[in-house]
Amino acid sequence: MFKLLLFIGIIVGVYYVFFAKKKSLKAPENDLSLEEAMIPCATCDTYIQSKEALMSAGKYYCCSECLKNKDKK
Repeated sequence: MFKLLLFIGIIVGVYYVFFAKKKSLKAPENDLSLEEAMIPCATCDTYIQSKEALMSAGKYYCCSECLKNKDKK
């Protein structure tokens, strides 16, 4: 009985060492989630990527025209 349990334990151990996918604990280096975040324009509510947005006074704008007209909304 002990030999059978030992044999099964060895088989399971070999499986985990060679075939089981290992999970990475560190974040991926090319994480593009922040660059691709879509945010609304403060003036016209058009969604734009955060890397292309213009920021003024803590608010995001889609273009210079909306930035000039920021007080009209």
